[in-house]
Amino acid sequence: MPLRPAIYPPHLLAPGVDPSAPAFQPVLDAEDLPVGEMRRISRGDLDVLLVHTDRGVVATDDRCPHMAAPLSLGSLDGCVVACPLHEGRFDLVDGDPVQMPTTGGLRPDGTYHPTWSPAGREPKTDPPGKKAEARRLTRVRRLRYYPVRVTGGRIEVALPPDARAGPATVD
Repeated sequence: MPLRPAIYPPHLLAPGVDPSAPAFQPVLDAEDLPVGEMRRISRGDLDVLLVHTDRGVVATDDRCPHMAAPLSLGSLDGCVVACPLHEGRFDLVDGDPVQMPTTGGLRPDGTYHPTWSPAGREPKTDPPGKKAEARRLTRVRRLRYYPVRVTGGRIEVALPPDARAGPATVD
C-alpha cells in the first residue's frame, strides 16, 4: 500500500499554518516511517510527531494536549497515541481524548472528568487546595494537525513560518 497522508479535521489545523498556501518542508524519507511507527521531528523550537497509521501519515504537535509531555515517548495502538506521563490517550483521527489523564480535568467541551487510578493501583485522592483546583480547571485540548504530503519518497509537512529554517532533526 502506498504511503499517503491521513485525513484530519480541518478546524484542528495547527496555529500558524496557512491553509490556502501551506509551505511544505521535507522532514523524513518515507521508508523511515513504517506502519505503526512514530517519529519526533524538530525544527527550531517546534517538535512534530509523525505517525504512520493504517489510515495514513499524521503530523501533530509532539506534546500531550494536557501537560506537554512528548507523545513520541508514549505508545501507539492503531490510531490512538498514549501519553507517557499521565496515561491520557488521544485519537489521531479526530484529535479527541479517548481516555482522560489520571489527573482529571476538563474535556475539550468543558465537562469535568475526575482524577482516576489505573487498575491495580491505589485510588488517587484529590485533597482540597490550589493543586486540586488547578487540576479541575485544566482543560485537555484536542490535537492540532499539520498538513502532510508524500513526494518523491519523502514525507513533507506544512510548517508555520518560524519553524521553516534549518534542517529537521529526527529522534
